[in-house]
Amino acid sequence: MENFSFDISEETLRAIQDMGYVKPTPIQEMTIEPLLAGKDLIGQAQTGTGKTAAFGIPLVEMVDASEKCTQAIVLSPTRELAVQTAGEIAKLAKYRPGLRALAVYGGQPIERQLRELKFGAQVVVGTPGRVMDHLDRGTLDLSQVKICILDEADEMLDMGFRDDIETILSRTNDSRQTALFSATMPFPIMSLAQKYLKEPEYLKVANPTMTVDAIRQTYIQIRSFHKAELLSRLLIMGDIKRALVFMNTKLGVEEAVTALQNRGFAAAGLHGDMRQIERDAIMARFKAGTIGILISTDVAARGLDIDDVEAVFNYDIPLDVEQYVHRIGRTGRAGKQGRAYTFVVGRELSRLWEYRKITKAPILAEQPPSGKDIQRAQEKRFIERALSIANDPEREKDSESVEKLLSGASAEDVISALLKLLDEASGKSFHPELDIRIPEPPKPAPKPRTAASGFARPAFAGKPYDRSRPQDAGRRPAKTPYSRDAGFKRDRRDGNDRHPGKPQRNFYDPRQNKTPPEKHRTTYPQSGRRRSGERNEEN
Repeated sequence: MENFSFDISEETLRAIQDMGYVKPTPIQEMTIEPLLAGKDLIGQAQTGTGKTAAFGIPLVEMVDASEKCTQAIVLSPTRELAVQTAGEIAKLAKYRPGLRALAVYGGQPIERQLRELKFGAQVVVGTPGRVMDHLDRGTLDLSQVKICILDEADEMLDMGFRDDIETILSRTNDSRQTALFSATMPFPIMSLAQKYLKEPEYLKVANPTMTVDAIRQTYIQIRSFHKAELLSRLLIMGDIKRALVFMNTKLGVEEAVTALQNRGFAAAGLHGDMRQIERDAIMARFKAGTIGILISTDVAARGLDIDDVEAVFNYDIPLDVEQYVHRIGRTGRAGKQGRAYTFVVGRELSRLWEYRKITKAPILAEQPPSGKDIQRAQEKRFIERALSIANDPEREKDSESVEKLLSGASAEDVISALLKLLDEASGKSFHPELDIRIPEPPKPAPKPRTAASGFARPAFAGKPYDRSRPQDAGRRPAKTPYSRDAGFKRDRRDGNDRHPGKPQRNFYDPRQNKTPPEKHRTTYPQSGRRRSGERNEEN
């Protein structure tokens, strides 16, 4: 464990080794030493970069297991995140007998939490609302708190917990140490830090983008009524076993779950209207692998910490860029590769371009897969698996079954039938004949070329100047506003042709600032007004 060369105990080092950590992440390298030194700090890093261990390791080192009073408190925005944070701290305290971490949150019977608090818990992890409830009941004492952690602070402020957070901080002693962790750092976070943190260190993981590089981000333009079909095709084509699908509404969650279940997918929904016992049961089934597709509102975006999520689907486009960052942060964790798909309908594309500009992430466009694309991908996977099994020397050979199959049909027909049976056995279906791609708008027809509007031009204007032609004899090219080779030159006195005997041109150029010919002068005989160009003899 030489990579974790911090001033920490042997018990904590053993627990870190049991958790599978090989070396600290950038946010852990930056924050563990200042926290051990007792400094206040603000830590900013993307979701899934190990922020929980970054404050959990110093927290376990600072707590005295021999004292039963509450010495550390961690505030989390959601129930799921509170439970998982408490679990991580318990793992870090595995070899520290007597040190207990308790998660307090709404939706759970409060009597159980009261018993645990009465028994004694040195570390309390909870949502602001339930912590306030215990403070009002007098069952939680924060006067002996040494360190206070605000985890996912931006999300807590977005959910309207600012007043509760300030009340909780005011109930702690003034000598406490405070640390604030967040993936984004909007102005309200800095305002809160300025008020309650004492000369904090601002530590940010240097990254050109707001998202993890291991996540391949794409968007697909689709009509709203084809979203379920598109989701089914992507799941089948990518052979995705575990995925998260995010929606903006609870009704949308129920509709998407029904659509996927009708197509043969093991899907379940998660939203805020469900009882806590139902949510816990669904999460347990998802972690165990019984459920492969979890469809959820953003209530779960901050609370899920599952390393094996292969892909995240934004079924509905997020409402803001912070939501986008935290949604896709559920995949590509622990150094693994992940995929993030966003379904875009109509004018939502401009919002996604704004997210791309803010996050500086390469969000690429992608076309919906067709039925033939999926068929080719399935055949490729089947061939690869079949060849790997065939070349395995330790496999059990079943020659008798092979002979029976080949005795009734050719090898080509047998393999084709096996492919069809494999398709039916998967139980997952889509509509291959349905074209869900948005057709490109037709290109506008080229506009017909029309004569230039404006002043009339002479019949020979625009023709190249040729001295051999009778009409050009004795002329010389002249530069005019209309053509280099007009073949004539205007007389500056009266606009007539310089050569007498030639026909007059019905042409008047006001930009030459000349007196118009007689034919173009406007007279007003009834009003008695003088014609333009006449001199006033009375003056």
